[in-house]
Amino acid sequence: MPHKQDIPALKPKTPPVLRKTDKAFLHSVQELEPKLAAFDCDGTLWSGDVGEGFFRWEMERGLISEEIASWARARHADYRNGLVDEDTMCGEMVTLHAGLADADLQAAADTYVNESLVKSIFPAMRELVQQLHTHGCEIWAVSSSNQWVVRAGASHFGIPPERILSAEVFIENGLITDRLLRVPSGPGKPRALRDVVGRTPDVAFGNSKWDADMLAMAKAGFAVNPSPELEEAARENGWTVYFPQT
Repeated sequence: MPHKQDIPALKPKTPPVLRKTDKAFLHSVQELEPKLAAFDCDGTLWSGDVGEGFFRWEMERGLISEEIASWARARHADYRNGLVDEDTMCGEMVTLHAGLADADLQAAADTYVNESLVKSIFPAMRELVQQLHTHGCEIWAVSSSNQWVVRAGASHFGIPPERILSAEVFIENGLITDRLLRVPSGPGKPRALRDVVGRTPDVAFGNSKWDADMLAMAKAGFAVNPSPELEEAARENGWTVYFPQT
């Protein structure tokens, strides 16, 4: 057995560099002593839309057939032009993978997230989630992005797959089906929380109008990196507005 002096000292983990506003935000959440927290993901835990980013990434790499990719590009253009509603588009971004192996698509999503998303994580939001974990808070990720990228992204926050509510399809014999389980967007977010969790979140965090219903459901709402629409709603409802450092 080596002597004590022979054992190399472990270097302490470097904490994120936080601004005064970051520290004030963290304190404002912790002083509520939440036991249940719900987080949107895209634009809230990290910058950008991971679902849309993965959609383009997988088409560039030929993970889906050219026939489906051509249809998906046209469909997404219609969505951008307001011809396809949010819930329908989010659902189709999942069901277009029907017939693929679930494990293969998860591995692809893990690769995409590690290459493209990790650097976009908001340091203060990762610190907040870590603090909540430490204090025994039950944390759920609620996102309308597909199940594979949300699992991959949430894993960097220590949020396990069983506490993720995302746009999701049924898996049969290891293969992805075209049958939707849920699309948590807008009113679908509090509905998913009621159906699966069965309790009201003490705190909820979101960045767009599609998160407003979830913030209204919670005992305390936090508009993180909010869109102009959500910021206006936050001012009207008395929710905390916070802009994290990228």
